[in-house]
Amino acid sequence: MKPLKIALPKGRLFDPVVEMLREIGVVKGDLSDDSRKLVLNCEDQEYCFILAKAVDVPTYVEYGAADIGISGKDVLLEAQKNVCELLDLGLGSCRLVVAVPEELGVSSLEELPTLLRVATSYPRVAEEFLNQQGIQVEVIELNGSIELAPTVGLAEMIVDITSTGTTLRKNNLVEIAEIAKSSARLIVNQVSYKTKFERIQKISNGLKRSLNADVENN
Repeated sequence: MKPLKIALPKGRLFDPVVEMLREIGVVKGDLSDDSRKLVLNCEDQEYCFILAKAVDVPTYVEYGAADIGISGKDVLLEAQKNVCELLDLGLGSCRLVVAVPEELGVSSLEELPTLLRVATSYPRVAEEFLNQQGIQVEVIELNGSIELAPTVGLAEMIVDITSTGTTLRKNNLVEIAEIAKSSARLIVNQVSYKTKFERIQKISNGLKRSLNADVENN
């Protein structure tokens, strides 16, 4: 039997995801996203782990390079890949929001002028959401330090994720709208879900039991 291929997101979600998989017996040895190897096989050959950038996990799963994976809902909204979303793992909870410089004195989308520039790592989501609100924008795509854009005059507002709002406040930005809530999701390739259903469902059910146990203990 070929190993079940699992795409794991490198970065902030990696450690909590690995720990959750360890609790249900999927991960048995040491796993680190600092590993130079990006494909790691279990000794018993039951699973194969693919260490990928978080934004690439849905692509690996959609095209079958991985059977299942873990991805943030924010990434899934932006990527719009053809995958099945099985389970909300509740990890890495954050929100995707619109924020503007405090000095503008704006507290809602209705107060914004038209034809603005918005800096974001989520160009598809940002443009679609703001256009639905009747706000025409020029989207400037960045891959990091989004909150810097208004400070240096690159954009008048940003669309980014926030968990506590601390980074926004430190950069004198205020949230004026929430686009979506995000957390880690278990996703699966559509073909794999049919051909490897029992093995995938075993993992999904194990994670559900782990989540329910956590709720009961808290």
